[in-house]
Amino acid sequence: MPRSMTGYGRAQMLEDGRDVLVEIRAVNHRYYEFSARLPRTCLYLEEKLKSFLNGRIGRGKVEVSVTITRPDGKDAQIAVNRSVAEGYVNALRMLNEELGENGGLWLSDDLTLNSLLRLPDVFTVTKEQEDENAVWAVVSAAAAQALDSFVKMREAEGGRLAADLTGKLDGLEAMLRQVESIVPSIAENYRQRLYAKLTELLADTNIDEQRILTETAIFAEKTAIDEETVRLHSHIAQFRTLLQAEEPIGRKLDFLVQEMNREVNTIGSKAQDLSVTRLVVDMKSEIEKIREQIQNIE
Repeated sequence: MPRSMTGYGRAQMLEDGRDVLVEIRAVNHRYYEFSARLPRTCLYLEEKLKSFLNGRIGRGKVEVSVTITRPDGKDAQIAVNRSVAEGYVNALRMLNEELGENGGLWLSDDLTLNSLLRLPDVFTVTKEQEDENAVWAVVSAAAAQALDSFVKMREAEGGRLAADLTGKLDGLEAMLRQVESIVPSIAENYRQRLYAKLTELLADTNIDEQRILTETAIFAEKTAIDEETVRLHSHIAQFRTLLQAEEPIGRKLDFLVQEMNREVNTIGSKAQDLSVTRLVVDMKSEIEKIREQIQNIE
């Protein structure tokens, strides 16, 4: 069953005091392209996540987002630099005394906590050194759950695409059978038109029946589309088989659609019949719809 390239998966896990949220998103892309949005302290996770997803995602533009918080507040510690704070207070009081005595300008002695907060180096924030193995253990567990959800969504969408494509293949094959039913009469219609034209032009002259048969045979050979219809049936059958495969099939389907379009174009150029021409236009339209749909298949 094919998979869509569009998908989303999400998982959240709380373990060892870490609340980890992993989200996986993907959209259409010709190749496999990976990117990650990570906390600044966890950039080392990018290569691990990329390797983790390899083999499970064949194609698409994939983005993994990881958010890590510590509800227990242990991820950071705030400390007061007492000596720096005392230094600020003493310096301000000394400045106040000097300006008051020498310059006649008095500064307010109302030094508040809010004032101290604005001064550099009074408070220091220390981040706890994370255990990379412990972080990866919980991130990989959450990523595995998110990936399962992501794959299920892709498979569900892929199933809907397969059903739609099967219906379009049925319609294409029905039109091909109509073309095949018309082909036998094309040469005979040509013979009758040729005979009528010669009769009109050579009213009192005997018409060479053998020459008409020869011309008809040449026309039939030139307009024969047996090989094209056989190959087109084969391409449709291969397409149906691929829709049952478990591996990525998007590129193979794209190649088959190109070949199908090539055969239909050849049928249109060779079969000189108005009814066939109309069917060819409809067949090309159906193939274009198929081509648009497979752009979303992995």
